[in-house]
Amino acid sequence: MKNFILVISLFLVSSSANAQKKDKTYKVLASCGQCQLDMNTKKGCDLAIQYAGKKYWVEGSGIEDHGDSHASEGFCNAIRKAKVTGTFKENQFYATSFVLIQKKKKKKK
Repeated sequence: MKNFILVISLFLVSSSANAQKKDKTYKVLASCGQCQLDMNTKKGCDLAIQYAGKKYWVEGSGIEDHGDSHASEGFCNAIRKAKVTGTFKENQFYATSFVLIQKKKKKKK
């Protein structure tokens, strides 16, 4: 009987672990939601991404975590490409990783 309970317990634990969503990695456009992506449900400047034609506020990474947002290439003045890992839920993206993709330098002739 003890072995049966142990086997059932292990089965329940392993199936609940498999049921958890794994974070996926996406290539997205990232910028200030208010300044560049025409999102107006928040006030001030906040990090947002655009993926598959939809826009999402970002949780887990902030607009100033990636440099001065008001610099010439900052999020309030430019839309940047990023590689992000996390999950989508409603109008939010919950980031576990957020890395900007560096622009390729132009070759001099």
